[in-house]
Amino acid sequence: MEIKDINIPRILSVGSFADPRGRLCAIEGSSLPFSIQRVYYLYDVPIGAIRGEHGHKRLQQLFVCMSGACNVTLFDGATQYDFQLNDPANGLYVPAGMWRSLKFDEAGTVICVLASRPFERADYIYTFEEYLKWVKNGKQLEAEDE
Repeated sequence: MEIKDINIPRILSVGSFADPRGRLCAIEGSSLPFSIQRVYYLYDVPIGAIRGEHGHKRLQQLFVCMSGACNVTLFDGATQYDFQLNDPANGLYVPAGMWRSLKFDEAGTVICVLASRPFERADYIYTFEEYLKWVKNGKQLEAEDE
C-alpha cells in the first residue's frame, strides 16, 4: 500500500487475508504517508445524504468503507476525482488540500476515517467559495495555522 505521489487521491489495497473463518484486513501505520493521529467513523447516515462538503488545508486521510457503499467526490481546485467505496479491503487516500463530498448510497453504510492530525477547527475550509479563494491564492496557510 505504498503511495508514491501524496498529492493525488487514489484507491489503495489494504490487504485482505481469508481463511474458512472469514476475512481480516489490517492497515499498518508504516504503510501510510502519514502517522495516524485520529480515527473516527460515520454511520447511521440516511441513504442519499451527503457528508463532508468541506476542505482541509493540511489533513491527509484514508477512507475505508467498512460496510455498504458511498460515492466520494474530491476536487483539488482543477481536477475532480470520483470514487465509489464499497469494499473494506480498499481505502481511499485523500491528500491535504482537497474539497470532499461523500454521498451515502446504502442503508448501513459505515465509513472509517484514519486522519493525519487531530481535530483542528482552523484546518477546515467550510464553504466552497472560501475553498476556491484559498486555491486561487496558492493554497497558502494563514499565519494562525503555521
